[in-house]
Amino acid sequence: MSGNIAEIRSIIAIMITHLLLDGVAESSLGVGIDIVGSATSLAAGRIVDVPHAARLLKQRVVSLDGQPVRSGSGRSLAVDGALNLRGMGSSDVLVVPGWFSATEASIERLLSRDDSKCGAEALERAAARGVMLAASCSATFLLAETGVLDGQRATTTWWLAAAFTRRFPAIVLAADRMIVEAPHVLTAGSAFAHADLMLAVIARVASPALAQWVARYLVLDHRPSQSRYMVIEHLRVSDPVLQKAERFIIDNLDRQITLDELACAAAVSSRTLSRRVHAGLGMTPNELVQRLRVSHAVHLLETSNASVDEVATRVGYADSAAFRRVFRRFSGDSPRGKRARAIKCDKED
Repeated sequence: MSGNIAEIRSIIAIMITHLLLDGVAESSLGVGIDIVGSATSLAAGRIVDVPHAARLLKQRVVSLDGQPVRSGSGRSLAVDGALNLRGMGSSDVLVVPGWFSATEASIERLLSRDDSKCGAEALERAAARGVMLAASCSATFLLAETGVLDGQRATTTWWLAAAFTRRFPAIVLAADRMIVEAPHVLTAGSAFAHADLMLAVIARVASPALAQWVARYLVLDHRPSQSRYMVIEHLRVSDPVLQKAERFIIDNLDRQITLDELACAAAVSSRTLSRRVHAGLGMTPNELVQRLRVSHAVHLLETSNASVDEVATRVGYADSAAFRRVFRRFSGDSPRGKRARAIKCDKED
């Protein structure tokens, strides 16, 4: 009997609905449609043996009212109709492609719009019906507004990580991750991470093998982390406490620094320093130290002939193996890989 139930569930149609709001990134929408379409074509051509996927993976593009929306680049985008939650359930997916937003102020403006408020309400109603929700880039803020992410892990575009943490303290932010999966909800980093998001959707609702084949056919690299794109200079703020802490770290890159020592240099308590670093940069003091060390290590690898072990020592790591682990975590590459790419770029120039 259980086998029959599993078979019945396996042939339920899966509708993937792309919900567009004004300001949507056209690249996110396009890649999302292409990934679902490619998955259907590969299944239909028996390239991947996923029973029923070709017949039952369907998609549509909608707006809240059925009217065209204006993209972030100012062009009018036609849709298939208005969002209608009637008939949608746990076998369906509602995807919100991100807007491009460079600052916290622009996110505030986006979220204060009437259509954004209506969109958040629609997402909340969809969640109540058991619909899987997915969002990328700044649309993760819209998803977070519903409360469905409270108490769960999520990610967002890396340059808005601190703003996300301040606005949604109940959400555990994994800003270095490209994709974070939680029960019945997925979030992705910046705009091009929408490709990773849609592959994760295909893997969950259809088959991991099908998602892998789509990635191969569309030449989409596996990118589990957005750490390599997180530039510490972009995250700097005008907080004098953080400026003092940063200067002290840079002046003492070649040795270990304790939290108490760093707090003393910033003229605040350890607790206050931790709170200010988290509020301003969305990270811990230790992560700030590590990021600055890795940033300087990248500079040395790209501009000097120092060996990897020498670079490790110059940025405060006596253990080169530990340095390599931290370097990969915060840069998304190995020290030798980073140097090789820099040399290649120099030759091309």
